[in-house]
Amino acid sequence: MSRMSFALVCLVALSLVGCGIYRPDVRQGNYVDQSLVNQLRPGMSKDQVQFLLGTPLLADPFHKERWDYVYRFQPGRGGKIEERRVTLFFQGDSLSRVDPGPGL
Repeated sequence: MSRMSFALVCLVALSLVGCGIYRPDVRQGNYVDQSLVNQLRPGMSKDQVQFLLGTPLLADPFHKERWDYVYRFQPGRGGKIEERRVTLFFQGDSLSRVDPGPGL
């Protein structure tokens, strides 16, 4: 009988192992919020923008005058996925336009 009870205890323990699966929060891209976007000014150089916001996630080699900053947060335990996008346009080395996308 002790073997049967041991097997039952092992079976119950193994079935409970899957209940507590850890899923980490996943953050991807550049974290950009409205306070950072408010600090952007037309005429800022690319270096100044990069100092403020970091290296853009998407820098298209065919459109060097456009930088895209994308941020995505997915909670590990489910819940709402947060997505933000900011697109910056330059003329030469100077910031000309900021297009705050969804999430800002």
